[in-house]
Amino acid sequence: MTDTKSGDDKTLSVDPKKTLTLKRPGVEQGTVRQNFSHGRTKAVVVETKKRKFARPDERPEPAPVAAPKPKPAAAAPRPAPQPAPRPQQSNRSGVVLNELSSNEMEARRRALQDSKVREADERKRAEEEAKRRAEDEARRQQEREESARRQAEEEARLKAEAEARQRAEAEAKRRTPEPDVMVPDAGPDDDNKGRSGLAAKRGAPPKVAEAPRPAKPRVEDQRRRGKLTLNTALSDDGDSRGRSLSSMRRRQEKFRRAQSQEPREKITREVVLPETITIQELAQRMAERAVDVVKYFMKQGQMMKPGDVIDADTAELVAEEFGHTVKRVAESDVEEGLFNVEDKAEDMKPRPPVVTIMGHVDHGKTSLLDAIRKANVVSGEAGGITQHIGAYQVEQDGHTITFIDTPGHAAFTAMRARGAQATDIAILVVAADDSVMPQTIESINHAKAAGVPIIVAINKIDKPEADAQKVRTELLQHEVFVESMGGEVQDVEVSAIKGLNLDRLLEAIVLQAEILELKANPDRTAEGVVIEAKLDRGRGPVATVLVQAGTLKPGDILVAGNEWGRVRALVNERGQQLKDAAPSTPVEVLGLQGTPQAGDRFAVVENEAQAREISEYRQRLAREKAVARQAGQRGSLEQMMSQLQTSGLKEFPLIIKGDVQGSIEAIVSALDKLGTEEVRARIVHSGAGAITESDISLAETSEAAIIGFNVRANKQARDAAEQMGIEIRYYNIIYDLVDDIKAAMSGLLSPERRETFLGNAEILEVFNITKTGKVAGCRVTEGKVERGAGVRLIRDNVVIHEGKLKTLKRFKDEVSEVPAGQECGMAFENYEDIRVGDVIEAFRVEHVTRTL
Repeated sequence: MTDTKSGDDKTLSVDPKKTLTLKRPGVEQGTVRQNFSHGRTKAVVVETKKRKFARPDERPEPAPVAAPKPKPAAAAPRPAPQPAPRPQQSNRSGVVLNELSSNEMEARRRALQDSKVREADERKRAEEEAKRRAEDEARRQQEREESARRQAEEEARLKAEAEARQRAEAEAKRRTPEPDVMVPDAGPDDDNKGRSGLAAKRGAPPKVAEAPRPAKPRVEDQRRRGKLTLNTALSDDGDSRGRSLSSMRRRQEKFRRAQSQEPREKITREVVLPETITIQELAQRMAERAVDVVKYFMKQGQMMKPGDVIDADTAELVAEEFGHTVKRVAESDVEEGLFNVEDKAEDMKPRPPVVTIMGHVDHGKTSLLDAIRKANVVSGEAGGITQHIGAYQVEQDGHTITFIDTPGHAAFTAMRARGAQATDIAILVVAADDSVMPQTIESINHAKAAGVPIIVAINKIDKPEADAQKVRTELLQHEVFVESMGGEVQDVEVSAIKGLNLDRLLEAIVLQAEILELKANPDRTAEGVVIEAKLDRGRGPVATVLVQAGTLKPGDILVAGNEWGRVRALVNERGQQLKDAAPSTPVEVLGLQGTPQAGDRFAVVENEAQAREISEYRQRLAREKAVARQAGQRGSLEQMMSQLQTSGLKEFPLIIKGDVQGSIEAIVSALDKLGTEEVRARIVHSGAGAITESDISLAETSEAAIIGFNVRANKQARDAAEQMGIEIRYYNIIYDLVDDIKAAMSGLLSPERRETFLGNAEILEVFNITKTGKVAGCRVTEGKVERGAGVRLIRDNVVIHEGKLKTLKRFKDEVSEVPAGQECGMAFENYEDIRVGDVIEAFRVEHVTRTL
């Protein structure tokens, strides 16, 4: 199709196979005439312009062809965007400005003036731009109106020509005899006027002209067809392609779905809350989105993440806010049913008594137990004192008695208390020649606190200075009333060395056990207490336990304190392996994962999963307590610095390794008692077992000394210690260890400053010497004055200056000292404000080493 412009305009070529191209004419606009079927024609004004993207409400409506109407006036030009006014300075800012310096005030004033100038320039440019836009819009509107006027004229002319042609055709039809055949009298003029250029070229026969249809734009048909025409290509309405039918259908379907969806009913859940829980886990248990829980915290003013941990109280508030019910559980619930299982009366069977031997150090406890066992245990203890808890069983007239031997000296208080808690009967050993001593009183208190009956064994009655009656009398002061003094406590006079009255002592124990009617259920899971624990190089962690209920067998899964394990072997005090351990039986247990603490309770559980869960919970609890304790001791940096400045506390770091847990506990307790306000021992690490390379590394990091009690360092640890210059000290007697640490800590004490008064001198005259300065002419009124001594200048009984003498002269000679009654000349170091009548006090300072 080829459309020809009127006049001298160039030609717009439209090829169906090619893109629409427009040869730019010399003028800005022209008219294109189109011919359609049935003899309809249309004139189109072609206008070259830049595409203008405007809002739909600003687009001009297309003018109808048949009935031309003036187009609506162009939209009023938009007002130029005014720059946002700067906010006024608030009162607070004014206060801040008043507090600024004059230079800053001047700088801000200049900046404010510059900003005002810039705002005025911007406003002026915006007004000019708005004016220019308004002029362009008015010019474009005038051009559109002119184009519409010419189009209307062309339409009127075409309509007049069409009407003239219709009249001519009607006249020719009336004259023609065959009505079916139409032969128009087409002259050259009529052919040029009635046909378009395209029809003239093709030579198509003329058709009957019909009444012209109104040329209304069929926007809906065009939208549906998507057909490219000159109107759509050249007018502003070409881009007004609306939504497709499928899009409208999808939109209606979506709206219908949204209308049909009813709000779901809230499901209330029971949320199980532990002591701590993460926000993500809480959201999952509530079946809510984690982002909703985080939003709730943000509304409360807290910035939280899904991985943050909250406590049970906070989690309960959140769950209730979301409409759920809460069930609180504690992590300690994993230990429920582990201990204190109630037994039926018909299941209870008699069990041997557990007897603890207690008393003061060197009163013969272990020797008495040796005599009863007919063995020699004392020779195996360093220094002849017991430093471990020993457990043994003895047969007496068909009755089995379990003995627990505890240390007696002060350092083993905790072990002695532990022995009292695990026992049924306490034998209080008191030496007849030494009577009641401090640890004896402590043992009595432990036994009373545990509610254990006491049997008094008055030992060493074979000695000439033995006085058993004195022992009984002194025991009355501590509310221990023996039978011979009218009380209920049995007392037996024995001699461990001679073996006197040992059978009477055992009979008293059996009698007391019968009175107590000791019973236990051997047919249930075992539970008891750890008496001692150590780390054996060949066997690993070894725990000496006392079974209190049930029967312990190899293969049982055991939880002892923070550790757990499967029992690999049960060994008695003679080194024999046992197939089981009944109630009141002391055995060594092999197979634990680690070394438990002495005094921990143990119990047998069903499976490894439960044992591991209980162990992990206890370990986590122990870590949290340790962290809290360290945080309390450490405090903030400011507290530490103030503490150092005020108290001057010094620490002596130590790493302690021992053979058993009980010994380590006693050493730590003894070292804690050595501490003062100025110096204390800080235990960096303590544990049972040999000294290893990790201990050496820790000592190097913390600058600590290493103490080995009944243990040694392996070769790698010795080489590392020698290379790093770390001292390892070995001990086997706790007294020697405590004494050495005490001496070392004394070296950290600052020496005591001791001041000695020498004498007084009165200033009689002040001389001003050129090179020396002011020199005081004095008379020594009391004591003496020494050269190099400390001096104080006293004026009106107030100390004005304290320093040292620079010179001490008698006449013109320097002297070492001036006695009372003599005159001398004195000058101070870096001080010259001396006056007649001042008193000079001389003193000597000495530093004396202190000890703990």
